[in-house]
Amino acid sequence: MKIRTGFEISYESSQPTPMVLMLSVHPSRFHDLVTPQTISFDPPTPSRDYRDGFGNVCTRLVAPAGWLTIATDFIIADAGEPDPTTPDAVQHPVEDLRDEVLVYLLGSRYCETDSLSETAWSLFGNTPPGWARVQAICDYVNAHISFGYEYANPTKSAWGAFMEKRGVCRDFTHLAVAFCRC
Repeated sequence: MKIRTGFEISYESSQPTPMVLMLSVHPSRFHDLVTPQTISFDPPTPSRDYRDGFGNVCTRLVAPAGWLTIATDFIIADAGEPDPTTPDAVQHPVEDLRDEVLVYLLGSRYCETDSLSETAWSLFGNTPPGWARVQAICDYVNAHISFGYEYANPTKSAWGAFMEKRGVCRDFTHLAVAFCRC
């Protein structure tokens, strides 16, 4: 199937403001682009791309004072198949994890494990560890939060999404990640 997608985002800055945008298709999907994904700026603004440590395309620019509109419109092909599953994926004990992955277990500004730990264990502590637990967390989050663009809030955290029971894509992700970290 072919999916037409894009966005138009406007920002107002009181002074020139450095920005890093993460709005591009991941390089692993470049071969699926039917039309180019080109990000445009109004007014025209110089920018450059780089790849972060996870391979994401990041766009750097300095937004001018006043209004800046960032937009793209493109078509991408997708087979429409569900994401692969691995029901036999195991959960390794924390003490067996490599040092370099421990950072992904830490709480953060948007994923407050200290506020959600008790809730996470009461909801998911009796689920089998591994794939089944993560699936139970994802199912819960999808049932617990109502989606709506009008619920977007740039400072909302996993705790906020849990309490409000509404949010946008990143709120679903923050809550699921926070529960998994707990």
